[in-house]
Amino acid sequence: MVPTGTYRLQIQPAFTFDDAAEQAEHLAALGVSHAYLSPVLAPATGSTHGYDVVDHSHLNPEAGGRPAFDRLTQALRAAGLGAVADVVPNHVAVPTPASDNAQLWSVLREGPGSPFASWFDVDWSVPDRAILMAVLGQRIGQVLAAGELSLDRSGDEPVLRYYDHVFPVRPGTEDLPLEQLVDRQWYRLAHWRVADEELNYRRFFDVDTLAAVRVEDPEVFDATHRLLLELVHDGSLQGLRIDHPDGLADPRGYLERLAAATRQGDASAWVVVEKILEGDELLPVDWQCAGTTGYDALQRIGGVFLDPTGAEPLSTAYAAVTGTGTPFAAVVEEAKREVVENGLYAEVHRLVELLAGICHDDVNLRDHTRRGLHEAVVELLVAVEQYRAYVVPGETAPRDAVAVLDHAAATARTRLPAERHDTLSVVVDLALGRAGAGDPRAAEFVVRFQQTCGPVMAKGIEDTAFYRWFRLSSLNEVGGDPTRFGTSPEEFHAFAARLAHDWPATMTTLSTHDTKRSEDVRARLSVLSEFADEWAAALTTWRDLAAGHRAAELDARTELLVWQTVFGTWGTAGPIAADRLLAYLQKATREAKDHTTWTSPDEAYEAAVEAFATGVLADEAVLTAVGEFVAHTGQAARVAVLGQKFVQLLMPGVPDVYQGTEVVDLSLVDPDNRRPVDYADRRRRLRALDDGSAPADLDDEKLLVVSRALRARRDHPAAFAGGDYSAVPTSSGNALAFARGAADAPEVVAVATRLPVSLQRNGGWGEHTLTLPEGRWRNVLAGDAVVEGGAVRIADLLSDLPVALLVRAG
Repeated sequence: MVPTGTYRLQIQPAFTFDDAAEQAEHLAALGVSHAYLSPVLAPATGSTHGYDVVDHSHLNPEAGGRPAFDRLTQALRAAGLGAVADVVPNHVAVPTPASDNAQLWSVLREGPGSPFASWFDVDWSVPDRAILMAVLGQRIGQVLAAGELSLDRSGDEPVLRYYDHVFPVRPGTEDLPLEQLVDRQWYRLAHWRVADEELNYRRFFDVDTLAAVRVEDPEVFDATHRLLLELVHDGSLQGLRIDHPDGLADPRGYLERLAAATRQGDASAWVVVEKILEGDELLPVDWQCAGTTGYDALQRIGGVFLDPTGAEPLSTAYAAVTGTGTPFAAVVEEAKREVVENGLYAEVHRLVELLAGICHDDVNLRDHTRRGLHEAVVELLVAVEQYRAYVVPGETAPRDAVAVLDHAAATARTRLPAERHDTLSVVVDLALGRAGAGDPRAAEFVVRFQQTCGPVMAKGIEDTAFYRWFRLSSLNEVGGDPTRFGTSPEEFHAFAARLAHDWPATMTTLSTHDTKRSEDVRARLSVLSEFADEWAAALTTWRDLAAGHRAAELDARTELLVWQTVFGTWGTAGPIAADRLLAYLQKATREAKDHTTWTSPDEAYEAAVEAFATGVLADEAVLTAVGEFVAHTGQAARVAVLGQKFVQLLMPGVPDVYQGTEVVDLSLVDPDNRRPVDYADRRRRLRALDDGSAPADLDDEKLLVVSRALRARRDHPAAFAGGDYSAVPTSSGNALAFARGAADAPEVVAVATRLPVSLQRNGGWGEHTLTLPEGRWRNVLAGDAVVEGGAVRIADLLSDLPVALLVRAG
């Protein structure tokens, strides 16, 4: 069953399955068909996100476990709804204590002899044949000397204790002297800083506490998916969202196995994948899924409401404030190189070890040195511009994969001395499976190289470069390109038509648990593209007013981020709360890693940032000036807030509404976007609208748009689930209009205003028209006023709201 619309709920101890059940009627009233649940399996104790699973055989006990989950699905069914759940196939938690993960505990105790040894990607070839557990606060010798490690025999089995950490003892070693006992384990306790250099198990990105699992092994797949598949087959779940497929050894094979495992009759479960498509990259056509989780749509939708003429003046303003004209591409290269050479050194080392072994054993390749191989791998990883190329060992590399690596190699050659070019060619041939046939190390390299590309992209761009370059921070979004400034109506129509043809049941989104800013913060910021000169002048004024709060340690780039954040999150009650802003700035500056970091915080720098932010929020003169600019741009922000949500809900694909965003939501990156949602207020507002009350504010207007668009999808499923998409002709580039349904007889027409400042500059709608298909149409957002087909004045359709939803009247 393909959903008509989903509503994302973040399950956690503070919002349980029973709490979710209480919202079933509200979700049904909104018009969605399915609740979309964050991971439901048992995570590490206290987890607020659920992506750190420790037990695949149980549902989250802190959310109420199976009994509460069953009550949730019963409540959803009673409201006419289904459920979709997030799935984390790539990794499990390395929890504290480790005993909370039974499979990991077994491997730590029994090593390669554990029945669960095949679950994990462990390199047992290291000299001590031990899994690195880098959890110590100082070096192991210092820990032993300080008596911080102890053997505890009080429980069912002897364990090693280090503060909150508990580790099993290898059978037969429990009576050894402590120092020898520690040395004889199947794990190596080490200082936490050792991990990035010597870690020997595959992890999620650079997170040591998330160990990757080998879901490509059928037994591991079965064990980690058994409960989820039971929930699919008993009707509790109708769909699955797959987290980070690019981390898997074989994403295509995984999706084939999942489709087979969820098949009931002729159909499999609806499955979407969190695949980040870069630029014009396309989802592989041989993946058995319905599409992506929607970041590709997010970028195009946002671009529609961005004025490309604002790019140059915003660049000028950015350079004037920061004193730098460094292009984003250079920032990306530097950030990716730092990640490859530091945070992901252990992953790169393992790749080089594989290559060195392959080359040493082949007389034709023996002269490629370890150092040369390392340099070639580093440059190739830095140059790859997508999350991975899809190559399966033993198969001919697809044309797209060859193009990705050939393009990266061409870039890498410009950064390597000539004597390394042959070595680079060897690395590329091995990565594409064109060399090393029959050598298991070559097959492993094919897979591991691809699995390393994704972390380099994510940590280098999304989690570093995006926090170092702020021409317009709304563009620094997952899967986005801050240099790609705007989407023309023609580009959007082409993209939407392709989705309707190729991936009609893909998910679309504007806000997720991973977005750097909520959809409404991005919408607010996007209007700066139409106010670029005013923005530059406002910055000058604000900076002058705030001079007394600026310490010498504060850099101009971070100050600019403060101003964009304060402006983008300004709500009806005024500026963002200080605690939220400070938490965000700490994360942003530490992710940037050039003044302070998570592992080595610079207290003086962070104090300067905090002093400036709190000073700004307490300065009435500054707040008055910012508030005036917010008011000046308010109508343009309203157009963007309503317009982008409207387009997302009615374009091809299955739209998701992230929790709470049915009204204006001004959240920042997690954990800010997991704050409690006031559902009572949302229910009250929706009841009032349904009873005929006019919208009282922008929150009501957005709720009206969301509910009516979702209900249109629910009430006209044929027009959306299998319907065509076609552009509706307009005489103005400030209107985006499209029709859904059969090409010769569409059932729904959507009209949205874009770039309202340029529209007003050119005299407003005036006599501009759009050409409706023949027939009679109800304007659902304007009291069901009936409009005849043919040429219609846009001003008449958009007299109350900047969007119009027209449904065929008969």
